[in-house]
Amino acid sequence: MGITWRHRALPAAALALALAAATGCDGGTTDATPRPTAVPSAPPTSVVRVCAKPAAGPVKAPAGAVTIDPAVPGDLAAKTESSPPHSTFWLRPGRHTLLSNRYDQVIPKEGDVYVGAPGAVLDGRDSNHYAFGGAAADVTIRHLTVQNFVAPRDEGVVNHDSADGWVIEHATIRDNSGAGLMAGARQQVRASCLRDNGQYGMNAYKAGDVGGLVVEGNEIVGNNTDDWERQRPDCGCSGGVKFWAVNGAVVRGNWVHGNRGTGLWADTNNNDFLIEGNLIEDNDGAALIYEISYNAIIRNNTIRRNNWVEGRAYAAAGDTFPFATVYVSESGGEPRVRARTDKLEIYRNVLENNWSGITLWENADRFCNSPANTSSGDCTLLVKDAGRCVQPAIAGAPLYSDCRWKTQRVDIHDNRFVLDKSVVGCTAKCDLMAVLSNYGTYPDWSPYQGERVAEAITGRQHNRWHDNVYVGPWTFVVHDASRTVGVKQWQAAPYRQDAGSTFRAGDGG
Repeated sequence: MGITWRHRALPAAALALALAAATGCDGGTTDATPRPTAVPSAPPTSVVRVCAKPAAGPVKAPAGAVTIDPAVPGDLAAKTESSPPHSTFWLRPGRHTLLSNRYDQVIPKEGDVYVGAPGAVLDGRDSNHYAFGGAAADVTIRHLTVQNFVAPRDEGVVNHDSADGWVIEHATIRDNSGAGLMAGARQQVRASCLRDNGQYGMNAYKAGDVGGLVVEGNEIVGNNTDDWERQRPDCGCSGGVKFWAVNGAVVRGNWVHGNRGTGLWADTNNNDFLIEGNLIEDNDGAALIYEISYNAIIRNNTIRRNNWVEGRAYAAAGDTFPFATVYVSESGGEPRVRARTDKLEIYRNVLENNWSGITLWENADRFCNSPANTSSGDCTLLVKDAGRCVQPAIAGAPLYSDCRWKTQRVDIHDNRFVLDKSVVGCTAKCDLMAVLSNYGTYPDWSPYQGERVAEAITGRQHNRWHDNVYVGPWTFVVHDASRTVGVKQWQAAPYRQDAGSTFRAGDGG
């Protein structure tokens, strides 16, 4: 699984050198080019500084609760095991630990509730892999700090086994390896701090899919401290939150900032997302990636100062791809997949001083059974038997259409795009808005070779910009990475984009 920026041809060594230059990590020299500030400007009042001011838990044990003593190692796991389902546990103030085996963990029973007193911390001591695991449904964790666990890559510390119906509220999950949190169906993550975890703040993935996920009012900051994209180039395995095969999600009112890599990344057969009212800023990579997925509403978000590090690095390495802050990759509206919308609608957002804007991309070589499909073994939601997507059947209807993830029915309107190059610190390649594909080349049995996909995404798949406001200089990439046009060409035939939009050419404003 993972992202495919066009063909991923940029050598890892070249990107590493460019990243070093962009970040000032080149063995002693410093870079004068501007970066996102270490302390972002104040978020809107609707976004709470959860990490700086976490809500305090109860100072006394709730009625009927089992009290957990921090002076007794393993007390939480032992009392959980000896108590019936639907028990409530109150953790006294102090540092709670598990026993010393690396696989020691708390295994809740159905409906168990864990509540931390002010100052209650469950500490993995950089030894235990997991904090809470098992298959029990409807577990609640509130007012508890979980830190210093060492889950392996692609695994998580809290809800390690992706059980369903968990509620995580007013929790702080920080300084862990792997993902701070995994997700099951109907999971709610609210008003929590997901901070400085080694890979992800949350990895929403389980066998099958995750349905009915709510991520609301959280602060998601500083994740991917282990810099996985540099350890494993092109792994697509890092960021603030990663969503895999999630069917139905609300991502609302979060402050997603300062993550190494992407802020929010929906990758592989996600569907029916509502992403609204978030402040997404100062992430090294894209603010949002929606990849080989379906049907989403992205509205009323403030997106600023993202992609400065990764965008600058690719540009410095000579890459011509429009490296975007909102990146839609082989994704779009599909009426045959049930959702609250049959489009991918992006509207009423403010994008300010990011490295480039929105890119709509479709890899002509990425389809079911193609070696260019980095989500190996996955096929579209329209084809249950991937084995059908082979010659000669794939060359005709309906498989010619259904075996390919398509960027289609994307409606981008009533947004405000602001760019001041002096703020971003660039002279070129940071001012791009794009709709494009590559020239199809392989495998040799592909029915999508040549310019077929480029022509479709540009002119026949109902991708539209309209009624937007542009401030500052903008350049538009159409059809393929070699074709750039100005505003007049963008609005004229054959592209006819941004009808009803207004343009102010000067920087800033």
